[in-house]
Amino acid sequence: MFFVEVIDLEGLGNRSYLAGGESAAVAVDPPRDVGQVLAAAARRGVRITHVVETHIHNDYVTGGLELARIVGADYLVPAGAHVSFSRTPVRDGDTVDIDTGLTLTAVATPGHTPHHTAYVLGESGRPVAAFTGGSLLIGTVGRPDLVEPRLTEQVARAQHASAHRLADALPDDTAVLPTHGFGSFCSSAQADGDATTIGKEKAANAALTVDVDTFVAELLAGLEDVPAYYAHMGPANAAGPDPVDLTPPAVADPDEIAARLAAGEWVVDLRSRIAFADGHVAGSFNFEADGKLATYLAWMIPWGKPVTLLAETAEQLAAAQRELVRVGIDRPAAASTGGPAAWLRDGDTPASFARATFADLAARNLDDIVVVDVRRASERDGGRIAGSVHIPIHELHRRLGDVPDGTVWVHCAGGMRAGIAASLLDASGRHVVAVDDGFDAAADAGLTVVTD
Repeated sequence: MFFVEVIDLEGLGNRSYLAGGESAAVAVDPPRDVGQVLAAAARRGVRITHVVETHIHNDYVTGGLELARIVGADYLVPAGAHVSFSRTPVRDGDTVDIDTGLTLTAVATPGHTPHHTAYVLGESGRPVAAFTGGSLLIGTVGRPDLVEPRLTEQVARAQHASAHRLADALPDDTAVLPTHGFGSFCSSAQADGDATTIGKEKAANAALTVDVDTFVAELLAGLEDVPAYYAHMGPANAAGPDPVDLTPPAVADPDEIAARLAAGEWVVDLRSRIAFADGHVAGSFNFEADGKLATYLAWMIPWGKPVTLLAETAEQLAAAQRELVRVGIDRPAAASTGGPAAWLRDGDTPASFARATFADLAARNLDDIVVVDVRRASERDGGRIAGSVHIPIHELHRRLGDVPDGTVWVHCAGGMRAGIAASLLDASGRHVVAVDDGFDAAADAGLTVVTD
């Protein structure tokens, strides 16, 4: 009897897997902080004998090399991937034994990357699950534009062919277990549901229901901006990531926090956007620990700039460190826990700004204020507040000078990104109001919502 355990990485929108039998298992696309994988193996009472990568990842730093070293497992990496460390190169059709009656077979599925490889788990010779990485996802496919822009159309066509190869070779009841699609920008769209099979994808996935020319045209037309930190993930994974250090950072007192702000470093407050708006250290930025911390902080911070973390508790700080090492932000320069009273120098007062709803915005004269929409272009295409200024959240820190004069009311789709944006604007000296509300409420509040 086999098992498959899903390891969700909600902050990054990815999944890793542990699969095996009574005594042995394989880890698929593990995160850099390998503790969850080790804990899952311990609960199951199995030894991890193999660690496999479907591809050299562009959206996070892998823990595969370190996990294989810790447990003494064979580390399988696609042969076409150019890496600088010792591994077992995997080619199309290669098969390894995992446990009694359980095998893992490599299937070349180029598209998300040219070397991409899926792995089919077989029980007594029958396929039962396919670890599809960034090839066939739930209702979509991995994006084809992350490796070499000049090859984007070529690998998009390969993505279509790879999806068909899997669909043609596997029974309809084979579980499809992708790495991407649960919030990651590595996916060309977000997963439609939580679980799927080959049969379900045959009926619903555009890669399997439309011709290749239509598929490629629609896929390329829907691609969003690539997070800036992706440029650093592939090289880090190809070089072989260092082991992580999750020990607590040096403690920063109020004088050091002030000095780091004065030096132009980033001081990031991990508390909720509600607590931050009520009172915070002037000049600090708010990236909620419970939001997509790793994605948005790594996307926006100048790469390599020192970051100091301010957290409510030691537990919140530790969780944030774990999130950040997954995207290569290895060691905070310093940190402190508590709240503004512990972070401000004697005589300093906390900064604050207002929060509001779309109903509050509708009650204002829009001619007297500036409305800034920080959603993605695809979101704005579905409807926007008439007269609003569009600056996507990942561009705002470089485009503060593009925000017109006046009090700024900033909104997104639900409030999290508006909180980040409000903190950036507040730190730059602007009078800001964060609209902490769902965008669906805008029209109901009486605001004019238009589409092109």
